[in-house]
Amino acid sequence: MTQPAPYTQFLEEILITESQIQQRVAELGATISEYYAQSQNLLLVCILKGGVLFLTDLMRHITVPHAIDFMAVSSYGEGARASTGQVRILMDLAQSITDRDVLLVEDIIDSGHTLNYILNQLHARNPRSLRICTLLSKPSRREVDISIDFLGFEIEDKFVFGYGLDLDERFRNMPFIGVVKPEALA
Repeated sequence: MTQPAPYTQFLEEILITESQIQQRVAELGATISEYYAQSQNLLLVCILKGGVLFLTDLMRHITVPHAIDFMAVSSYGEGARASTGQVRILMDLAQSITDRDVLLVEDIIDSGHTLNYILNQLHARNPRSLRICTLLSKPSRREVDISIDFLGFEIEDKFVFGYGLDLDERFRNMPFIGVVKPEALA
């Protein structure tokens, strides 16, 4: 007798399947490769922790030579379901981005406050270019105008988890994007 997956008690529905994600990531990789075809200095900057699965799959589809780096930021308190608006850099980049083509790889853009803070920090470091690639966007929640250059999926205002996105630091390993049952958030 098999046990139900540990996330089933929290899962209301699968919003985006594994195959839909993988197909879209391949398409994004091709588009990004074409866009940066002439770049000699492409750097993918992943925002941890949520963007890590997306980055690893995406970079397999980017044919342009590139380097990677990571930033960790926090705008959520422990157990919080929404940003506090106070952004802290927990881990900064290991390399300079001056005169580099920087592609920021993000899991989800919600209100836009955290990403706006990161963009301001990175613009001050004089990259040649700074673009955004996000797997998910919730435009109905946007409070800060963010221009997305490469978008995976636009979604409604639902609490989602899986494929890098966590539910209280768990279930990032699910290969799909699921919607959390409202009663599980109470």
